[in-house]
Amino acid sequence: MTASNVPPANVLALAPFKGRLLIDGAWVAAVDGATLERKSPAHDKVVGVYAKAGAADVERAIAAARRAFDHGPWPRMKGAERARILRAAADGILARKQEIALLETLENGKPLAQAQAEIEGAADLWHYAASLARNLHGDSYNTLGEQTLGVVLRDPVGVVGIITPWNFPFLIVSQKLPFALAAGCTAVVKPSEFTSGTTLKLGEILLAAGVPPGVVNILVGDGAVVGEALVTHRDVDMLTFTGSTAVGKQAVAKAAQTLKKVSLELGGKNPQIVFADCDLDAAVDAAAFGIYFNAGQCCNSGSRILVHESIAERFVAALVDRSKSVQVGDPLVAGVQVGAITTEKQFATILSHIDAARRAGAQVAIGGSRRASASGMFVEPTVVTNVSREMAIAREEVFGPVLAVLTFKDLDEAIELANSTLYGLSASVWSRDFSTCLTAARRIKAGTIWVNTFLEGHAELPFGGYRESGIGRELGRYAAEDYTESKTLHMHLGVRTDWYLPR
Repeated sequence: MTASNVPPANVLALAPFKGRLLIDGAWVAAVDGATLERKSPAHDKVVGVYAKAGAADVERAIAAARRAFDHGPWPRMKGAERARILRAAADGILARKQEIALLETLENGKPLAQAQAEIEGAADLWHYAASLARNLHGDSYNTLGEQTLGVVLRDPVGVVGIITPWNFPFLIVSQKLPFALAAGCTAVVKPSEFTSGTTLKLGEILLAAGVPPGVVNILVGDGAVVGEALVTHRDVDMLTFTGSTAVGKQAVAKAAQTLKKVSLELGGKNPQIVFADCDLDAAVDAAAFGIYFNAGQCCNSGSRILVHESIAERFVAALVDRSKSVQVGDPLVAGVQVGAITTEKQFATILSHIDAARRAGAQVAIGGSRRASASGMFVEPTVVTNVSREMAIAREEVFGPVLAVLTFKDLDEAIELANSTLYGLSASVWSRDFSTCLTAARRIKAGTIWVNTFLEGHAELPFGGYRESGIGRELGRYAAEDYTESKTLHMHLGVRTDWYLPR
């Protein structure tokens, strides 16, 4: 049987996945023998048992990555050879798509069909990174005078510490690691302790594809031990982190101790601006998709709807009706669109945001409670209306299937509302008037603006945010360059005259 047709009861009867640490090309137990367990947030059953890295394991992994970079073949390979290995990794991912998706669903709680699509998208990122490995280049300047030639090289930055979250564990590591590898870097990867399994399976695929020992090291463990070391260690040359803005700020402050290069992809409170002349059915569908996709546990979640006051009542009624048909439940069951909330802490946070909104005077048009179930943590699809911009639910990232609806009178007010949070990750604009769409898109302070669509993504297009949504960009044709340092070669041709001699 494949993962797509195994009955849920049979899947849950399987033994938990057992994973070890990947250090210097070998699968090893933690030095102190520590392990951690992961329970499925949808089924309350242990689905993974992992070696848990301690300080000694972190030192071993960083040392292995350092050796592999300073003395190993990877940074010195031809780009074409690195590209061949990255393509082999992409093919390996697709060959094991069902297996990886099933484990992601069990650990994360997202619907299986969504996990499968995520793995396919991740494989595409590895293929795209392979193309960049062959095209990474510097520059030359032949216009500096007859006796001067300038050449700018792109050197790999070195050892990269990669810290990934639990909401898209396989996709987000694939937004970082293949591009670092394409540039010739080595890496130590720390997946979330809640969703470590699929990253370990990626490690298996990379070894089979031909990645040399020490180039990729994977450590399961706590942020206070593994994450802290990657942020502060002097042998880690660059940190790339995806997670909350609060933790990202702490990482920047600590990384400053060694002045390592830092790339951050953080939170968002992303608006969808709906003008009166929009395609209403399409906008309603995008609003539902934007907030219920991945149970709203998405930095790009469309968690704010800004709708023109003339159509607000009609829009909310249609959105509530659409929300009634959203299927919530066991993520292994076909047709389920919203699975479980991934962690107990996040589950409590979501419900507390809803309660705070009620106390502040907002109205819950639908949902607003825990969905009853025999096991697991599920939140009802929730739409909150009568929201003012001062309310926490209009400004803070809820990270759950909870949509805040605000109204506006004209384009200027819509832009002001869109820019009224500290975030700036993404937004969308809905109007049949292209001038309205383009004007709004140019004035919204966000890294991605969708026009009459939402949550589409392509490897060729850069991704990242303004302000407290992060630093730097992932994906796009410059993605591999982010993992490099530029080096200038200033070359003198011919005889050079000593500076102190008279001319």
